[in-house]
Amino acid sequence: MTAPTRGQRKSVVLLRPVPGDTVIHRLWAGTKLLSVAGIGVLLTFYPGWVPIASVAVLVLVAARLARIPSGALPSIPFFLWILVMVGGALAALAGGSPFIDIGSVQLGLGGLLNYLRVTALAIVLLGLGALVSWTTNVADIAPAVATLGRPLRLVGIPVHDWAVTIALALRAFPMLIDEFRTLYAAHRLRPRERAETFRARRRQAVANLIDLLAAAVTAALRRGDEMGDAITARGGAGQISAAPSGPKARDWVAFAILALVCGGALALELTILGTSLPSR
Repeated sequence: MTAPTRGQRKSVVLLRPVPGDTVIHRLWAGTKLLSVAGIGVLLTFYPGWVPIASVAVLVLVAARLARIPSGALPSIPFFLWILVMVGGALAALAGGSPFIDIGSVQLGLGGLLNYLRVTALAIVLLGLGALVSWTTNVADIAPAVATLGRPLRLVGIPVHDWAVTIALALRAFPMLIDEFRTLYAAHRLRPRERAETFRARRRQAVANLIDLLAAAVTAALRRGDEMGDAITARGGAGQISAAPSGPKARDWVAFAILALVCGGALALELTILGTSLPSR
């Protein structure tokens, strides 16, 4: 296999587990889903620096235990760095406390600090989602969703149908991304005449977009038909969520660690630091 050229941008690798047999990989899929939901609730109501830092440390430790290689991390495009810096500069213009004095000029850092906090929150949540996708087999998600939603069946909610839909969507998403990349690469290799006028270039762009959309829809229908035949040959869609699934001893240990970290961060945020959200 040829080595990647210098400066070549790495694509995002999601919904594809990183091979391994670590303690994070062996956790029940429902444990990871509940952990993400709990952390999401915590950071929604208390998006302070202490909860964000605590979750970031938890994600980094879990990634270290899962032995996630650095090659799984995507490279960040240069224009995204430009957008982040422009956003920070615009947020700094908002001012607000705290203030610093530079000579005879007083600068407010409130807007910049809020921007940095929101950016850190987004990075932590993206890292959390990526960690779950890198350590969880897609086939384990449907049985976990069916197990977690079992109480909802008492009120007539089709939990198994939802679990099958989620599983099929997660299976099809990476496959369709690869299919669309292949179609786009093949489309770029097609010879085409160079348009001379602006109107001709616009019509050519619209025609190319229509061709790509038609090819993408055709590829999605073909892949869907193949997936349907494979599911029928394996016993139907009910077999996707019928596998036995449930927490084990290590999952309860993970819940205890998560509760300890989140509870400690919330206690620090509300008591010692006194940085709880202001009332609306």
